[in-house]
Amino acid sequence: MIYAKIIQMIIRFWGTRGSVPVCSPSVLKYGGDTTCVELRSKNNDLIVIDAGTGIRDLAVSLKNEKCPESFTMMFTHSHTDHIWGFPFFFPVYRKGQKINISCCNAPCGSGKEIVSGTMRPPIFPVKFENAAADFSFSTIPPEGTEIYGIKVTPVAISHPDGGSGFRFEENGRIFVFLTDNELKYNHKGSIGFEGYAEFCRNADLLVHDAQYNDEEYKMFRTWGHSTYSQVLELAEAAEVRHVCFFHHSPDRTDAEIDTIADSCNALLRTSGKRLSCSAVYKKQEIRL
Repeated sequence: MIYAKIIQMIIRFWGTRGSVPVCSPSVLKYGGDTTCVELRSKNNDLIVIDAGTGIRDLAVSLKNEKCPESFTMMFTHSHTDHIWGFPFFFPVYRKGQKINISCCNAPCGSGKEIVSGTMRPPIFPVKFENAAADFSFSTIPPEGTEIYGIKVTPVAISHPDGGSGFRFEENGRIFVFLTDNELKYNHKGSIGFEGYAEFCRNADLLVHDAQYNDEEYKMFRTWGHSTYSQVLELAEAAEVRHVCFFHHSPDRTDAEIDTIADSCNALLRTSGKRLSCSAVYKKQEIRL
């Protein structure tokens, strides 16, 4: 895949599933791979968010395109569904490749601890110390930083063991990524519903964890995930332009996700809200 010159922020989704990867004819549209997001700046600089199983398909895309000599990786947290694709990401073994791991000071560990933990016996036969790429590690301060001209602001997510969500701003466009974030239960570090609404304020695109429906949430409350209705409530409160449901349940079929997205949009049309919504699907590309 050869990309034309980019003049705007581009987001591509290589893994959209939550908790565990799945493989079935019923999940072909939204995909069965776990979290991995590709972000491109207006100058085509690359930021990779999380290294779930979807990162393998990103690697294939980068091989076809010619992988940048240098890029940045960011991690929301260190639960397995967000990191276990890292040892299968070909740039890790490419001599001369420069990879900056940029993370927050969070309970889930430093960037080096996260990536090296995926590459050690008996979990994986190749040790991180034997990877060929040239790694550097940096910390994103609470007030935010600039990466490739993009302003990146972190926020603590409401999730067991902690982690971070991110707000990306470039050329007046705003993309907020909040996966594994439980809006109706305050885990340690949570800033509460109103705090997240302010963090997402006026975003052009909000991508948020929506693993459960309202009935499922009764059973899984405190597990660190939100419902479709809770995410819509947040998006309305934050006055975002478009919200995407993410981190789909491994038990949710394509048809079921379609039904949920359609019913949510019908509800929004009835209410007269300017907000629109959709569910993120595998290999989807959004330009801001």
